[in-house]
Amino acid sequence: MVAWARYKTPEDLRKAAADLLYRLDQDGPEPDDSEPDPKRGVTMGKQQPDGRTQVTATLTPESRAYWDAIYDKYAAPGMCNPADDVPCVSGTPTAEQIANDTRTLAQRQHDAHMWVARMALTSGMLGDHNGLPVTVVATATVTDLERRTGVAVTHTGTKLPVKDLVRMAAGGAHHYLAVFDQHTNIPLYLARARRTATPGQRLALFAAHRGCTRPNCTAPASRSQAHHLIPWKYGGGTDITNLTLACGRDNRLADTGGWHTTMGPDGRTHWTPPPLLDIGQPRTNQYHRPTLYPAAGEDADGESDCPAS
Repeated sequence: MVAWARYKTPEDLRKAAADLLYRLDQDGPEPDDSEPDPKRGVTMGKQQPDGRTQVTATLTPESRAYWDAIYDKYAAPGMCNPADDVPCVSGTPTAEQIANDTRTLAQRQHDAHMWVARMALTSGMLGDHNGLPVTVVATATVTDLERRTGVAVTHTGTKLPVKDLVRMAAGGAHHYLAVFDQHTNIPLYLARARRTATPGQRLALFAAHRGCTRPNCTAPASRSQAHHLIPWKYGGGTDITNLTLACGRDNRLADTGGWHTTMGPDGRTHWTPPPLLDIGQPRTNQYHRPTLYPAAGEDADGESDCPAS
């Protein structure tokens, strides 16, 4: 090391020392076959008021190798630049695109992440999840769409500026319009013809409820299932009027835990616990739609007027 220090730069010496240390102990610590790599992980923080999200990650060598190869292509100057009228996402960017690219390396890698994710979603290779294709599903009001303002909400609970939603939709997305008084020809009433909800029904449920309807549950629509208000085993039909959203745990509570679900006149799902657990708690979920007024029979705190309260 002393001999190397005579002619190597500090950075070269640091790399040489690391390489020498690796050669002295190539096996490293004794591996634990029960856990491939306990330190690996990717953590997404909470969405900030401006819509951005902090991400921290510890990648395995294999994962790092994959992303290094992807960055060499898609994070190169001129590639995947959202400032271009037509971003270059395949082939080689033009000399003009490269010269006009003022992004930092971190920004180019972010844009590469976004475009690679978009290509994966539009490829059709990711299959279905909870009855819908793996894609971005979002709801917005017609007024906000016309004005290009406001915020849409995705089925994963992410808030998405409407201007971004419009730009995403312009890239070849599939569009659905949910009309609640006079629905379109998407079959929403199936009676006993099938037990599982159709994609059209799931889209309508997402637009109506946005997530699990059990009070205080924060699971978004992407992690919720179509729940029969009147259970299928007791003759309940797979009609939109008999369906709501419930995460897997709460769906099982209603099936075997003694909880009872009904649809109120306000279109919101009411959850009634078993008598021994009924202490006057809220009957409806305010989490996914916090701006709605309390349902009839509930005060501002969400407490019901049931006999147990």
